[in-house]
Amino acid sequence: MPAPTQFLKYIDSNTDAFIKRLGDAVAIPSISSDPTHRKDVFAMADWLNEQLKQLGVDTKLVDLGRHIMDGEDLPLPPAILGRVGNDSAKKTVLIYGHFDVQPAEKSDGWNTEPFTLVVNKETGQLIGRGSTDDKGPILGWLNVLQYHHENKLPLPVNLVLCFEGMEESGSEGLDDLVRRESEKGGYFDGVDCVCISDNYWLNTRTPVLTYGLRGLSYYKVTVSGPGRDLHSGVFGRTVHEPMTDLISLLGTLVTPQGDILIKGVDEMVAPPDEEEKKIYANLDYSIADVEEAAGASIALSSDKVAVLMGRMRSPSLSIHGIEGAFSAAGAKTVIPAKVSGRFSIRLVPPQTPEKIKPLVVNHLQKAFATLGSKNKLTVEELHGGKPWVADHRHWNFEAAKKATKAVYGQDPDLTREGGSIPVTLTFAESLGVNVLLLPMGRGDDGAHSTNEKLDISNFIEGSKLLGTYLYELADIQK
Repeated sequence: MPAPTQFLKYIDSNTDAFIKRLGDAVAIPSISSDPTHRKDVFAMADWLNEQLKQLGVDTKLVDLGRHIMDGEDLPLPPAILGRVGNDSAKKTVLIYGHFDVQPAEKSDGWNTEPFTLVVNKETGQLIGRGSTDDKGPILGWLNVLQYHHENKLPLPVNLVLCFEGMEESGSEGLDDLVRRESEKGGYFDGVDCVCISDNYWLNTRTPVLTYGLRGLSYYKVTVSGPGRDLHSGVFGRTVHEPMTDLISLLGTLVTPQGDILIKGVDEMVAPPDEEEKKIYANLDYSIADVEEAAGASIALSSDKVAVLMGRMRSPSLSIHGIEGAFSAAGAKTVIPAKVSGRFSIRLVPPQTPEKIKPLVVNHLQKAFATLGSKNKLTVEELHGGKPWVADHRHWNFEAAKKATKAVYGQDPDLTREGGSIPVTLTFAESLGVNVLLLPMGRGDDGAHSTNEKLDISNFIEGSKLLGTYLYELADIQK
């Protein structure tokens, strides 16, 4: 059944209030990967929990324990579990989202303060860290809840909520919670399907439904040698330099064309057949879309199918940065005593972090041995997540297809996505139910980049989509 016209009008008429609430959320710098911001992730959990309770959600904060990050013992932020409705005659859908964000500083290249939501009326954009990943989508669900709460209307389905604060750092502690609560009598017992709104359209035109995600293996490789930083004029060409070793190692990982040089990684994935290639050929996406989103004409190929498969169904390796290196302005001439490089591999079935790690470690150890260096090498896997693929013909997807057509007037593209949401596969395996990714944002939102944004139209129409999906879900036959 379609969503009530009153609901759609309500979302439109409350746009300003919804944007203000998003601004309040963005203002909390809930950076999970930075120990100095751990208190802010806790503050974000408290803020979101209070918002949910005001909208009639029965919530509880779940302690996920502690973990070690960068050598520091830290408390994990709590997961928020919530429930609305317990009608055995209705379907029960589990909603997942995360309230932590990527690091951001204006000096990174932002045009605005990252943690102040800027409403650009000219472009129709909401600019701020977390606006599209994933605070905007979470608040889309709150917008749906607010309509029903204020109008004292029951939801068409039972809702179970699971929001966490460590997704950007590997969802530490969440897998155990999901497995435990998925057992008989657990909080998630009786869930019929799962919906996650934490991904994006391929472009700026066409809504999508996502049925696959790449996994992730994230590594830190460290080279250390001298007991302290050294003067290059005194020690240059007299000692093995950690930075030189590290640069050599990073250069053995991947080619400029994206080919992974770690033996066995690319070879683990079977090539696509012609039928699968047709799926990518039919998507509403072009090389121009890739380059528009990237902000430059730098696509690896002019072959649309090859580029799309590189994003969706092939593994990729990216080098993210170097710690311990000199980066400020000036002419510092130090030889760093210890430097670390960080890189990740995006995984696809049948790859898993467990299968990939020994290949990575063996490769780096062998490459380091060829350098003849007296420095010390350390390889750490910081976190990882398995890839996931779902059945896009399931009734959960059919409901989302109808909702998308109702809100946007067009059928969605069906995609696999390049990003990683570690808990997706855990939900699928633990609950044994279909998991759907229902995006709110566009392909040019820049979720992990500078000037992250969410279009106002996507925030508002996306809120309508989330609510309409619940109504279509209630009506569709299992």
